[in-house]
Amino acid sequence: MGVAVRDISVDQLAAQRRRAAAADPGRPQIWTQLGDALDAAGDRAGAAAAYLEHVRHAPSDPALMRAAAALHGNDIPVAERLLKAHLKQAPTDVAAIRMLAELAVRIDRCEDAQHLLERCLQLAPDFHEARHHYALVLHRLNEPAAALEQVDRLLRDAPADPGVRNLKAAVLCRTGDYEPAIAIYTQLLAEHPDQAQVWLSLGHALKTAGHTERAIAAYRRCIELDADFGEAYWSLANLKTFRFDDALVATMRNALARAGLADEHRLHFEFALAKALEDRAQYAESFAHYARGNALRLQRVPYSADDTTARLRRTRDVYTTEFFRAREDAGCAAPDPIFIVGLPRSGSTLIEQILASHPQVEGTMELPELVSLTRTLRERAGSRAPGAYHEALARCSREELRELGESYLAGTRIHRKTDRPFFVDKMPNNFAHVGLIHLILPNAKIIDARRHPLACGFSGFKQHFARGQNFSYGLEDLGRYWRDYAQLMAHFDAVLPGRIHRVHYEAMVNHTENEVRRLLDYCGLPFEDACLRFFDNERPVRTASSEQVRQPIYRDGVDQWRHFEAWLDPLKAALGPELAAYPDFCPA
Repeated sequence: MGVAVRDISVDQLAAQRRRAAAADPGRPQIWTQLGDALDAAGDRAGAAAAYLEHVRHAPSDPALMRAAAALHGNDIPVAERLLKAHLKQAPTDVAAIRMLAELAVRIDRCEDAQHLLERCLQLAPDFHEARHHYALVLHRLNEPAAALEQVDRLLRDAPADPGVRNLKAAVLCRTGDYEPAIAIYTQLLAEHPDQAQVWLSLGHALKTAGHTERAIAAYRRCIELDADFGEAYWSLANLKTFRFDDALVATMRNALARAGLADEHRLHFEFALAKALEDRAQYAESFAHYARGNALRLQRVPYSADDTTARLRRTRDVYTTEFFRAREDAGCAAPDPIFIVGLPRSGSTLIEQILASHPQVEGTMELPELVSLTRTLRERAGSRAPGAYHEALARCSREELRELGESYLAGTRIHRKTDRPFFVDKMPNNFAHVGLIHLILPNAKIIDARRHPLACGFSGFKQHFARGQNFSYGLEDLGRYWRDYAQLMAHFDAVLPGRIHRVHYEAMVNHTENEVRRLLDYCGLPFEDACLRFFDNERPVRTASSEQVRQPIYRDGVDQWRHFEAWLDPLKAALGPELAAYPDFCPA
């Protein structure tokens, strides 16, 4: 590119723009224009500095301020229209690019945000706020190694930055490195002791790492700092072993009686108070609070049972006997993963804890890597539709299937802390991806954790999940989801006979040693007494059942749903014949 505006050279244009910036440094877009000119002249360092200078002056740009006001007011359509129009005129405006990335995150388009922020940092590598945002997006997209790389780069320049340190602790929790995360949170709180949200995060990390009493103290400190912080109360309830005293119950009742309480806090108080009342055998009032908490949650995360039914029906249509026969012996041959699938609250954490007590098996957590692969396949298909990845998968060559299996193993490596040959991936929702698992990892084990549909369904209804289980906030939706799940698993039993090992929770409770031996036989593992003493295993457990699996099996949990049976008719009706078909397991 030898010429520019009015046939002057790029060097002359750059010099002209430098003079303009020096004469009127407060005009934001002059810095973007200078950056463009310097970039065209081959001065990347100078261009980056100019773009960064633009960020400093961006708050005085009326166009950006209008977009920022719309974004602040969560008027997404207006903000998007303003930012896109602005970027048509100034495509290298890094402040606008970062704002558009923030908008993309808000509407759950994190992949778009990732690409925008990569462009932003290409133009202005020292744009600290954009890099912080980029690290956060990578964290949300389950790319922890890449997120940590960005965080560590930020900390080299600003080692005391509390926001970046807090993000590093969150990413370390994602990778299972809880003790270093706890150390970061503890140091942050020594410097900033009044941060209720950080106390909550510390409590979560302590709970997962097995430091229960310290977790309780952290949650209590959070409540001391903010008596209306509903999530802290729910976090205590979610320990399952904590019992609320009269004073805390009264505090929760008083909070719910206030008309001005934000819905986000209100729904947490509803779930927490419901658990407290259940522990006191006040079942009618307990159910009423569970129902109100679920109704509030469902308003925030709408769910369509019809969409799920259609999606899983499509899955059955794709993965036929002929489909698998045509791809026999494809995929990555590694036998390392043991997948535990099913519905949440089905006993999957118990199975994981039993397996992780075997010297050849490492327990990890609910790994999102398989879902990340489905996102990659959807991108190949050029569609955001949840089932689009099936079509992309069907077009994969044997080599591509092997590469997908290897990609899964590479992505999960950061979660592995030992040299044990096998590891557990306990993401229940992976039942919808059994076809993908079989094609890319044909030697992986697949265990279906199953529990009585009323016990499992109501246990899900009682649980306030952080994300990903939107079907669980309505009894009818829960029943239909169970039915769709059971039909899909029956389909895979038919087209892949013997491929999936099923563990019924009630059988595990009533006939523990026999079921453990069956489980280990399926996994090709020798019997170990340690698997019967799984509750002695001190590994971190990152699920709602973390405290329960640190105790011996107790049968009382099997029938807890019966206290609420009078209110479960919608669940029963939605389950239909699946309810009667569930096996009856009698105690030994």
